[in-house]
Amino acid sequence: MAFNWQTFRTRTISAVVFVVVMLAGLLTTDWNFLILFSIIHFGCWWEYQQMVGKIDEGYALITPFHRYGVMLAGWAIMIYFTDNRYHLGALPLHSVGWGMGLVLAFALPIIEILFSRQLSLKNIAQSAFGLIYISLSWGFMLDLRLKFDFTPDHEFWSKLLPIMLVLSIWINDTMAYIVGSLIGKTPFSSISPRKTWEGTIGGMLLSVIVMGLLGYWIGAFRIRDWIFIAAIASVTGTLGDLFESKLKRLAGVKDSGRMMPGHGGFLDRFDSMLLATPFVWVYATLFMK
Repeated sequence: MAFNWQTFRTRTISAVVFVVVMLAGLLTTDWNFLILFSIIHFGCWWEYQQMVGKIDEGYALITPFHRYGVMLAGWAIMIYFTDNRYHLGALPLHSVGWGMGLVLAFALPIIEILFSRQLSLKNIAQSAFGLIYISLSWGFMLDLRLKFDFTPDHEFWSKLLPIMLVLSIWINDTMAYIVGSLIGKTPFSSISPRKTWEGTIGGMLLSVIVMGLLGYWIGAFRIRDWIFIAAIASVTGTLGDLFESKLKRLAGVKDSGRMMPGHGGFLDRFDSMLLATPFVWVYATLFMK
């Protein structure tokens, strides 16, 4: 696979902008972080529904209430993970998420029957998968941002976990592309023909090495936490990329959308993070407290 400098330049610029936006959302205010991931949440949902509709014509015919109601139900799951730093007046946003989720859990199937005169279990299952795949993942991301206070100076260092996750995936993706372009010969998967074993392994190893060095230099958390998070994010992120590639192949589309030049849509950009976040959250919950 010949190295394409123009493609690499476009992808790199987009990736840098992505990291800058993520860091700005994380390091400015709690509300900015929530707004950023709320936009990402709805963008992922829109593209997911478009692709599933291309795969299954029945899902393309779901009612507007189902289409937008399940997005709001997903957002309710997401904001359920907020803590007492988020309020709407005197009302905690966490309670809003809980109440909205309960209402929609009852209302969605009832109104679906009234409007479409039937209840498609297949459509419900496809939407339920979206709630797990998209909304729960971003809920875990909020939880990583807000609730894991491991150090005495937790007001700053607890914000570092999502950055570690983002950087691990970004380094893995970038290095896998460079290594694969330079020396890649062995196809990794028929789902994504441009991926090679050389690039995949090289990206994972370089991500672990770079993140381990960053952990040593920054001094926050144990170095092994940086290494494990990088390894987990690289492996599961690669699987997340393959899963989204499979969805695109089934839908017959090249990109999920056109949100970022060189990277496609929201799902193209965040496919790795969607799958990696729950696994990193599990590691942080079990081994970093």
